[in-house]
Amino acid sequence: MRMMLVGAGAVGECILKTLKKRSANGSWLSYVLIADYDGKRAEEVRRHLEAEPGNSGKGKENGIAFACVQADAHDRKELVRLMREHRIDFVMDAASPFVSNCIFDAAYEAGADYASMGTWSVPKENPAFGAGFEGSYLEPMTKYNFDRHEDWKKKGQMACICLGIDPGVVNVFAKYAAEYLFDELLEVHVKDGGNLTPPESEKNEILFGFNPWTVLDEVMNPNAEWDREKGFLIEDAFAGEEEFRMPAPFGLNRLVKVEHEEVVTLPRYLKKYGLRKASFKIALDENLLNALKVIDKLGLRSLRPVEVDGVKVIPRDVVAACVPKPQNTGGDLTGGMCVGAHCIGIKDGRRKEYFIYQPFDNQDALRDFGMQAVVAQTGFGAALGIELIGRGIWRDAGVFSPEYFPSRPFMELMRETGLAYEIEER
Repeated sequence: MRMMLVGAGAVGECILKTLKKRSANGSWLSYVLIADYDGKRAEEVRRHLEAEPGNSGKGKENGIAFACVQADAHDRKELVRLMREHRIDFVMDAASPFVSNCIFDAAYEAGADYASMGTWSVPKENPAFGAGFEGSYLEPMTKYNFDRHEDWKKKGQMACICLGIDPGVVNVFAKYAAEYLFDELLEVHVKDGGNLTPPESEKNEILFGFNPWTVLDEVMNPNAEWDREKGFLIEDAFAGEEEFRMPAPFGLNRLVKVEHEEVVTLPRYLKKYGLRKASFKIALDENLLNALKVIDKLGLRSLRPVEVDGVKVIPRDVVAACVPKPQNTGGDLTGGMCVGAHCIGIKDGRRKEYFIYQPFDNQDALRDFGMQAVVAQTGFGAALGIELIGRGIWRDAGVFSPEYFPSRPFMELMRETGLAYEIEER
């Protein structure tokens, strides 16, 4: 497989570190083109890969050849040119979500397969909330991609969207529950939390654990949950607050709903197993939550240019440029992440509940990946999906998300590689 990574941020770097370990002697991955809007960042990631113990530093590490390029992911023609020039047959989209549609279309035009960790959505300026996406969104999450399923199918190409930890690994957990734990799967509720704790001296710090664009969108956009009878219920930011008991040592987490693709993809593929309800909730640090509210109220989340002393700037670009980068934060946090799928269903005529989860300790993430747990957990999950695609285990023509494919190969790969998961009966 000849792969192009678009977006050399912290998660992109984690993906490459994992893939380099997994494709021994280039057995299924032979070439990676690292592309980023910041060419110096792409080169930095390349140097980090070279600097790992046992590498030759001669451009080919562990059987994989790496190259770097500066690229503007807004420019579809330029992306297509690069994909063709480098004979790319697989594109991993790890860039900011606002360019995902362009990268998706470029891969299609260049004849390459594609994967992403999330999708782009466009909410209305004055959302109506209530039943259905129509009143609140000009373009709901995943719609752009799934609307092009038949086009990709006709060309024999495959796109796997939403391939990270959540969405991604949790989708596989839900599919596993449907296939092996229940006779009928009734509900899946994704829970994202943990017990990451800063030192006392940093209690007032505001940390964006992930791409700032992604955080600003998924937290502040109208959120959704799905009900088989009622359809999609759209609510304002921070709706659905609840306390959920995570397994030890993570404890009680206060969760709220945010916009997340699982509520769309799970019904698409698991309705045939009896699914009736799907939701997504996440624990948000109080400092971050308050900061996001202020950013929103001040109009700093806006994509509309404003003029400052004769210079036009986009408010959100300023925010994204000023907040600490994920790859530079989290080094002194204790605790870890806990992301899972709370699955409810029927087995042998009895109601059963399981929480299938993936714990990731921050100190382990720093030791193994040189980055904080939120980033490492996402990149590790994406890399395992890429391996299944690269080895031809996950293969079909069209646009899919992870729960379309058989779950067991992914779960077995998790055990093999040390991306631990646990199944707790409740």
